[in-house]
Amino acid sequence: MKTFISLLRGINVGGQKLIKMAALREMYTNLGLQQVESYLQSGNLVFTTRDKNCDELAQIISLQIKETFDFDVPILVLTLENLQEIVQANPFAADTHKDPAYMHVTFLASKPEAFNPDVFEERKQDGEEIHFGGSAIYLYCPGGYAKTKLNNNFFEARLKTNATTRNWKTTSELLKLALAIN
Repeated sequence: MKTFISLLRGINVGGQKLIKMAALREMYTNLGLQQVESYLQSGNLVFTTRDKNCDELAQIISLQIKETFDFDVPILVLTLENLQEIVQANPFAADTHKDPAYMHVTFLASKPEAFNPDVFEERKQDGEEIHFGGSAIYLYCPGGYAKTKLNNNFFEARLKTNATTRNWKTTSELLKLALAIN
C-alpha cells in the first residue's frame, strides 16, 4: 500500500462547491481507497491504495466528484514522499524570525517548463518573499495570504499549470496525518 495526499481546490470556500467531508470520505472509500482521513473542511484527504499513480488518482477522483456532486474540482495528488520533500525544502521554516502563520505552500500539478522569476518578484508586496521549488512555491506573506497578489490564479496563468495553496500549519498537519497512516 502506498500513501497519497489529495488537495482539492476551491471547495467549501465562500459558500461555493459545498461538500461535506463525511460524504467525500465515503466517496473515496467507494472508489476502493483505504484508510481515508480528511483534514479540515477544505478538501485535504490522506489515503492509501495500491498500483496507482498521482495523475491516474487525480483523474479518477475528479471524475467521481463530477458524477457524485455535479461540479468540477481541480485536484492535485501527491505521494507521501512528495509531501515530505516539499516540507523539508521550505526555506522559511528554519528561520526563527518568520512567523509560521504567514508561511504558505503553493502546490503545482506539474513542474513549470520555463518561466521568468522577475515577473513574480515584481508582483511581491512589502515584506513578501517567494521561493521556487520543483513542484511547489513557498510564500511568506506577512500581510496575509488574502492580500497577496501572488495567488493561485496568478501562478496558474504564468506557469500554465494547476495550483492550490495551503498554509504551513495545514501542510505540516497533512504530513503528520499521512505519516500516521503509512
